[in-house]
Amino acid sequence: MLRTEAFRHLPSAVLSAVVVWVALCSGSAHAQVSQLEGKVIGEDGAPLQNAIIRIERKDIRGNYKTKTNRKGEYIHAGLPLGVYRVVLEVDGRDVDAVDNVRTRLGEPVTINFNLKELRDRQQALARAAETGTLTQEQARELTPEQKAAFERAMKERQAQLARGRALNDAFNAGMTALQAKQWEPAIEAFTKAAEIDPKQHVIWGQLAEAYVGLAGTKTGAEMEAVMQKAFEAYQKAMELNPTDAGYRNNYALALAKARKFEEAQAELVKAAQLDPSRAGQFYYNLGAVLVNIGQTEPAGEAFKKAIEADPNYANAYYQYAVYLFAKATLSPDGRVVPPAGTREALEKYLQLEPNGTFAESARGMLATIEQSVQTQYVNPEAQKKKTTKKK
Repeated sequence: MLRTEAFRHLPSAVLSAVVVWVALCSGSAHAQVSQLEGKVIGEDGAPLQNAIIRIERKDIRGNYKTKTNRKGEYIHAGLPLGVYRVVLEVDGRDVDAVDNVRTRLGEPVTINFNLKELRDRQQALARAAETGTLTQEQARELTPEQKAAFERAMKERQAQLARGRALNDAFNAGMTALQAKQWEPAIEAFTKAAEIDPKQHVIWGQLAEAYVGLAGTKTGAEMEAVMQKAFEAYQKAMELNPTDAGYRNNYALALAKARKFEEAQAELVKAAQLDPSRAGQFYYNLGAVLVNIGQTEPAGEAFKKAIEADPNYANAYYQYAVYLFAKATLSPDGRVVPPAGTREALEKYLQLEPNGTFAESARGMLATIEQSVQTQYVNPEAQKKKTTKKK
């Protein structure tokens, strides 16, 4: 009745046309609605709950979103007819998508996602890239663009494998030469490895060791030049792996061999800060190097620092005692008088290592400290005559 009242002044023919037009418009507006549905299977093969489905319209701007239920199912009704990109999002990450999905009137469009099948396909493609061969089924599933991408990836993979083999061969050759103390072949091999992959800190560390070994066969300016290359290699290794206390320790020992004692001490402090549990070992190693090159005083200081860093480092006590014992003097009554702390260091060593490598020597030094040493010459013949008279 209301519609008749609204158009009661129009001619009957016009009125009929208007009514038909309105009806057509109403039916058309209602019919433009479509829907998407589907199911999501996780990598474990079970339905995936709470996965997000993003529906992005491509022909005009429009974005919609829904979630899967406990059965892994989703549905989004009321979508305008159009072309969409349907994206599966899991834990904030896009894991799969279907492009150019055109919705339709009536029956919903079904878009399923199966992450287990996707993972299996990806793993199969990775294996195919290693062998360089696609199965017929894999080839059929790939678009021309995907095939081109696969071929590029295969070539990159093959080049990477070849580079890896060359790197391993060069590094292993360097290690073999280094262990045999063939310094120059070792340097050549490690240098080649560093050219293949300059980001591997272990290569630079071993190259530095080879240079230090070679420097030991040189003298003068030639030795200094080789040691400088060792320093540069150590610095590169530490730059790539700044938390490795071992590199810092080895660098310090190389500095000590080059008689750069202050720099060596500074580097050992850094090594000890990086790994306090090994500080005693670091200082002990420095002391050993210094002893070998005749630097007694710096060596004694290093052994003392080793004890301070690790009060249970037995060998450090012994070496410190040896350093002190070398400063011993003789008293007027012929007793050996070592500097303060010598006896205590020897006793501490024996307490920690009663059967250690230096145990016999330590006991011998203690016995020497406790007995008198004859300081006046006595004629054996005169002594013999005195003895005979008494009889």
